Amino acid sequence: MYRNPYDGFNFPWYNDPCFIIAQQQRTTQDIISRFRSENANLYRELEQNGLNKNVADYMLPFLVSYLINQGKLSSSPAQIYSQFQSQYPWFNLMIRQFNIPKNMVDRYMLRIIEILMNIIRGEQPSPGPAPGWSQWEDLGGVLTTAPAAASWGQNRIDVFSGGTDNAMWHKWWDGSRWSDWENLGGTLTSSPAAVSWGPNRIDVFARGTNNDLIHKWWDGRTWSNWESLGGTLTSGPTVSSRQPNQLEVFARGQNNNLIKRTWNGSRWEDWQTIGGNLNSEPAAVSWGPERTDVFARGQNRNLMHIWQGQ
Repeated sequence: MYRNPYDGFNFPWYNDPCFIIAQQQRTTQDIISRFRSENANLYRELEQNGLNKNVADYMLPFLVSYLINQGKLSSSPAQIYSQFQSQYPWFNLMIRQFNIPKNMVDRYMLRIIEILMNIIRGEQPSPGPAPGWSQWEDLGGVLTTAPAAASWGQNRIDVFSGGTDNAMWHKWWDGSRWSDWENLGGTLTSSPAAVSWGPNRIDVFARGTNNDLIHKWWDGRTWSNWESLGGTLTSGPTVSSRQPNQLEVFARGQNNNLIKRTWNGSRWEDWQTIGGNLNSEPAAVSWGPERTDVFARGQNRNLMHIWQGQ
């Protein structure tokens, strides 16, 4: 909570209305300056979704003033937002002029109020994007397979897909912007699969031209060459990681059963047949050091599930 720096002193001008207003204005500007300096990503989100940055800047003084003078900081952002709309009915009228969906406006207003409340309390703003789903955005490219995505660190996303040349293409979010598309080569005959088992590490897999499993990885500095891990795949692969430097790759084999190849930290183990009767490529995930869950569509179009744990 903001406290007047002159509290406790008996200056004759302490209670002068002009002095109080000047102090409040200074405080409001300090809060707004901090908000702007620490939330450049939020401004970019606003503009990507059709909310003009100037609208947010216009609203900030009203919000800050309301929070300092009338808002109850023990209330939730949703409660304060509702009270603010009641006190300032012109807000909804103004927003309607921009033809922006109400649910989008609401979620960004809630996020902005939450950040401002934390600044006024002297707390660090909670990390992460605005709550709720954004609108779809077009990231370009010409994809010929479904994409795969992985993240090796906070505010980092790497996306992979097959392109019109059957090579693997790569695009990434670095915390402030999307890169251009990058060609990683290879010849894919399936959608890719991607996973990260630690900071600056990504492993990507796909089915190759010989129906074998092909593999490429990023070690924090460079991409490796493609390598073949053999096998006879009748679907695209999926991959999960139980812990650093360990990988489990799954695919459908020749008899529609689930097959698996494991990197144990020092070498690739032989292919293992797990069984089942799959009618799709599998999906795999690990939620702990000794647990892997695998899913696939069955012959009756039902969801099939198998897991391994210790």
